[in-house]
Amino acid sequence: MMTKRIIACLILLFASVGILKAQQDAMYTQYMFNTLAINPAYAGSRNVLSATALYRSQWVGVEGAPETQTLSFDSPMKNEKVGLGIQVFSDRIGITKTTGAFLSYSYKIIMEKSTLSFGLQGGMSQYRADFTSVPLRSDGSNIDYAFAQNVNKLIPNFGAGVFYNTDKFYIGASVPHLLNNKLINDSVSVSNELISKQYLHAFVLSGYVFELDPMLKLRPSFLLKAVGGAPLQADINANLWFKDTFSIGMSYRTKADISFLFEVQATDQIRVGYTYDRSLTKLVQFNSGSHEIMLRYEFGFSKNNFITPRRYF
Repeated sequence: MMTKRIIACLILLFASVGILKAQQDAMYTQYMFNTLAINPAYAGSRNVLSATALYRSQWVGVEGAPETQTLSFDSPMKNEKVGLGIQVFSDRIGITKTTGAFLSYSYKIIMEKSTLSFGLQGGMSQYRADFTSVPLRSDGSNIDYAFAQNVNKLIPNFGAGVFYNTDKFYIGASVPHLLNNKLINDSVSVSNELISKQYLHAFVLSGYVFELDPMLKLRPSFLLKAVGGAPLQADINANLWFKDTFSIGMSYRTKADISFLFEVQATDQIRVGYTYDRSLTKLVQFNSGSHEIMLRYEFGFSKNNFITPRRYF
């Protein structure tokens, strides 16, 4: 009964987000191993100090295609009810580049076989847009005033999330950025209809681990992404884990991509993941796919003190 009530509350939280605008946040196929990037309530949920690095190169072969790097650390505190995390990131698309860092805080309600976490995050990002580098005429001269001035500004933001998990199940909802910051120089005066802004994004994610036999486990998961100006998008994934050592899987991103996933638990502390995305749209004619590499390292292991992190998410 408690689990059903929690799931109902998460769905209502997601439904109450309201009208959203234009998708801007970086996209990850391995979101289940980079959860801190989209939900601050995840901080400390793995029971150990954990470091995760991720690199994504999207639409290889397309000039100016998205390229993203993230590095995050998170850990529970000694009282186990508090988790802390930090993430740094760099996201480049065409003439724009956004770099920044966010701190995350989570408070946990620990139940007999599950945990409910509430999270907050805050930080700064630097947004740059090199408009003057765009050639508008064959002689290289710019005649459009919209491209006459570059943008370079610091942008604060904060977000919130909730995350519920057991050893084999999780569900969460989050709004990582709540402020609709302007993406133009403060000195520029233009109509509100022409102002480029950050817009609120909302995410819901969930997953479960089915034990098919002692040597084989099935781990389905999904991620819903909502933002106005773009259709509701879903990532639907399924991975098969063999002997808790390596996994293979597939993912479908609605009206966008199909992905192939591979993971290896190289040691008790090191996990490596790779995904290859193939476009299902007309864009497939112009690129050779997208690549994403993930590396995770778990601290807290020693000969006399072995701490077991959650292995599947």
